[in-house]
Amino acid sequence: MAERGGQARRRPWLWGVVLLVLLVAWACGRSGDTGTDGTGGATGASGATRRPDASAHPRTPTTPTPKPSSSSPTTPSGKYDPAAYAPQVRARAAEAGVSPRLLMAILYNESYKPHDPALERAWQRYKPGAAFGIANMHRAAFDETKRGRAFAGRRWEELPDDRDLAVRAAAWYLHDLARQLPAHPSGPYDKDELLALGYNAGAGNMQAFARGATPGSQAADYLSRLRSNWEKAGRAVARTGGG
Repeated sequence: MAERGGQARRRPWLWGVVLLVLLVAWACGRSGDTGTDGTGGATGASGATRRPDASAHPRTPTTPTPKPSSSSPTTPSGKYDPAAYAPQVRARAAEAGVSPRLLMAILYNESYKPHDPALERAWQRYKPGAAFGIANMHRAAFDETKRGRAFAGRRWEELPDDRDLAVRAAAWYLHDLARQLPAHPSGPYDKDELLALGYNAGAGNMQAFARGATPGSQAADYLSRLRSNWEKAGRAVARTGGG
């Protein structure tokens, strides 16, 4: 759909309407992009610096895992519901060694905006630093996460159209964040909460929260929504038969 630039020049009013719809929809969710660091813009903790990509560390080799059910959706179709991607969540969480419930809860957190490929690309033309895919991942985070892994040959631009890829990248990003957690956190948050905060605010802020730092308003809102989504995320991943 990126090749539709010619139509945009012939009908500028159409893109104006699209951008207006995007702005209204995103404003209803919350201001600014959120998601993996980078997927957000605000500083999560006082004095903690956000980084656009994960810190360098050796990559663990991937191991074969069951593939998502062929009957479950992998490409956008109709209204987006994170629960419809429970097979992908279970498979990719197992592959990366992370909690499927946490991964699903993050998808619910990141569902505040419409995940339509055409709309995402229209918004990205207006705001080049925007995130892509149902897990709201920025280019730098995706490119860092894919290194040395089975999806290393994939491109960030594919995320809006391939939701299994988006789930897979998010799972491995959580894996990388888990490797950066302190062995004995002293803050009030459990491991899943810290990883969700890291997904939203970045590894540096996650480490600060683990040491007792107080999240800023955006990170605190992200954590509040994670807790609200926790029960339905558990029910979603517990479903069988393709979600």
